[in-house]
Formats: sequence, structure tokens, C-alpha cells
Amino acid sequence: MAPLWDVFSRLARSAAATDDPAKMTTNSTVQAVNDIRDIKPPMELPVGRVWLWVALGAAAAGIILYWLWKRRRKVTQARPAAPPVPAHLRAREKLDQALAMLSQPKPFCVLVSDTVRFYLEDRFELRAPERTTEEFLRELSGSALLSPEQKASLANFLAGCDLVKFAKYEPGEAELRAFHHSALRLVEETSPGAGPAGSDSKTSAPN
Repeated sequence: MAPLWDVFSRLARSAAATDDPAKMTTNSTVQAVNDIRDIKPPMELPVGRVWLWVALGAAAAGIILYWLWKRRRKVTQARPAAPPVPAHLRAREKLDQALAMLSQPKPFCVLVSDTVRFYLEDRFELRAPERTTEEFLRELSGSALLSPEQKASLANFLAGCDLVKFAKYEPGEAELRAFHHSALRLVEETSPGAGPAGSDSKTSAPN
């Protein structure tokens, strides 16, 4: 009976050891520690290879941008340019805008006189904007671009505008409308196809 009792005793001690949570935790911890392996350090890429990829990326981006620029340039060049607005149409538009400034004599006279000067420069290649009224009228007197009546009307118009711009003269609305009418009539009479003084040729303009 003694050997059999010893067998049962050893089995009971083995079962008790298996059921003990503390011992099981200890065994699991030991097993986990044994399973942990050293962490490998991060792999370093060669510096030369990194710069190679950066250079390749930059080159690819440059090629794409150049291709887009060339494509947009072709589209822009293929698009027909809008024809320039004739000088007499631009002048009429400016004179229409001036009517909103009748309550401000000086700005009104500056706008209508400048409009006429730039119109004559664009229409007949006269250097009107960069000259004084006296210099411009002196040059115009020896040309056949305008009729004698148009020259006289232009001289009165510019002289009246100069009084407002430089002599602080303040005309009434009726006089300002008269300035506007003179400017508009000159533009209409010298527009292309309006008559001998409004012919399309610029060859008679003085140098």
C-alpha cells in the first residue's frame, strides 16, 4: 500500500501546483521574457540614394510644369486676338462717362479735353496730349487734317477747358454741356467715313 499512497501524494502535489495562480503567473512571465527578442535598430538609407530620389522627383515636377506651360501657351496663341476698339468709339464712350460729372466743372473739363486730345492723337497721329494748347493749335494750323471751322471750334473748346482747369473758372451746367457738344461734334465729324476731314488715311499727319 505504501507505494500506491506515494503515487497518489505526488499526483495531488502536482495538481495543487498547477491550480496555483501565482505559480502560473510566474511561469507565464518567465515564458514571455524568454520569448522577447532584441529590437532591431531602424535601417538607415544611404544619403546618396535619398538625394537621388529627391533629384528625380524635382526633375519630374519640372517636366510636368514645362509641359503644362507649353500647352497653355499654345492655347493662348491659337486664340485670335480681339480687334482694337476704334478711336472714335473709345472717345464717345469717354464723353458719355463725362456727363455724370457735370456737377464737378474741373474734373469734367479735364476728362473731355483729355478725351479729345487722345482721340486726335490716335486718329491722326497728332502729339496732342504731350503739348500745351498753344503748341498743339500752332501745329494743327498748318495741316489739312481739320477744316477751318473745326480748327476754330477746337481752339475755343480747348481755351474754355483751360480756363476751368487752370484759372479756377467755374462755368454753369449749360456752358459745360456746350463744351461736351463741341467735343462730341468734333469726334463725329472726324470719324472714319464722315467726310474729307474724317478720311481713313493718316499719311497727311505732320511729322
